[in-house]
Amino acid sequence: MWQTVFKRKQEKRQKRKLNQHLESNKSIEMSAKNKMTLNEFKDKHYGVKGTEKRDALDEGYETFKLGALLHEARIERGMTQAELAEKVGTTKSYISKIENNVKEVRLSTLQKIVHLGLGGSLDLSIKL
Repeated sequence: MWQTVFKRKQEKRQKRKLNQHLESNKSIEMSAKNKMTLNEFKDKHYGVKGTEKRDALDEGYETFKLGALLHEARIERGMTQAELAEKVGTTKSYISKIENNVKEVRLSTLQKIVHLGLGGSLDLSIKL
């Protein structure tokens, strides 16, 4: 029972974190006629791509997004973190740290999680 309560609290915390992130990154309406896109907002407040502050923001978002995608895929499969960890040969704690953006994941481990644990495929792309 305590595991269910803990899981609910963790899911609420993750939803709140995601909502806060999404709220801060929404397009900002300047007026009915004048809207600012997300990229315009980032350019204005964090600098253009290639600046240290902007690159740090974008990198942090990509890491956060990866954890959120893994969490969503695991939930869609109806799996707990412990079940996923067992399939992959790691610990529940490690899966939790990846999902919550506490620990970076190696590509080889990510492939294991997606292929063995979730039964999916991993698609990577490089955009220049």
